[in-house]
Amino acid sequence: MEKGLTGKRVVICGSRKIEEISSIIEKQGGVPLIRTLQGTVFLAEKEVEPDLREFVENRADWVIFTTGIGFETLVDLAAKLGLEDLFLEIIREATIASRGYKTLTALKKYQLKPDVVDEDGTTKGLARALANVDFTRKRVMVQLHGETAPALIKFLESRGATVQKILPYQHIAPEDEILERLCNELMFNGCEAVCFTTATQVHSLFTYARERAIVTEIIDSFKEKVIAAAVGKVTEAALKDEGIERIVVPTNERMGAMVIELAKYYQI
Repeated sequence: MEKGLTGKRVVICGSRKIEEISSIIEKQGGVPLIRTLQGTVFLAEKEVEPDLREFVENRADWVIFTTGIGFETLVDLAAKLGLEDLFLEIIREATIASRGYKTLTALKKYQLKPDVVDEDGTTKGLARALANVDFTRKRVMVQLHGETAPALIKFLESRGATVQKILPYQHIAPEDEILERLCNELMFNGCEAVCFTTATQVHSLFTYARERAIVTEIIDSFKEKVIAAAVGKVTEAALKDEGIERIVVPTNERMGAMVIELAKYYQI
């Protein structure tokens, strides 16, 4: 019986476990193409200090945390500035919203219990959970990770919030050469599938495509020729936000499981 990925050129967009994923693709008969779209996320300690001081000075009615590591990094940075106790006190006095189980775990370490949580680990799910909240004249601090989450910020502002974004980790986009090469492969039959392992990779691709005015062509390629594979719900949601509907997603949110699910897709 022919293997599911026989003759299929499968793009890997991630930067982790590349050899392992390549090996699984090859065992399924495919040809891995490495096109790392993750870019670089760095700890922006100096850049975030003024934002942290502003938050402590002005406080907030709501605080929204989107990643566990981001929350814990803010606590660490506040401690370096001699502001940890005050920072945590302000959070306790605010209404807390949280996205994702890792964020819940991090908050629990500091005896912080969110008033609002998402139902699916996505910022869109968090927005749904906040749908009935009136943010008129409310100050809202949103901790982000690497990217600015424009949809969430727009949602909050549309409900009347004054939003302060804090990004302890900031993102440097991948090199244009990699993005250009992948876009050409998508448009000109250079690959059959693309494996996305984070929402960041999706945003990198579509931001580049919009800047080059080829986003319609990229979306069409996913509709007509190329299969998008997402490692889990958050990455799947990012693809759907960009208008991609044909997506392979494993039940078990692991990279290897994603490749096996992709192979099964082609065998149906």
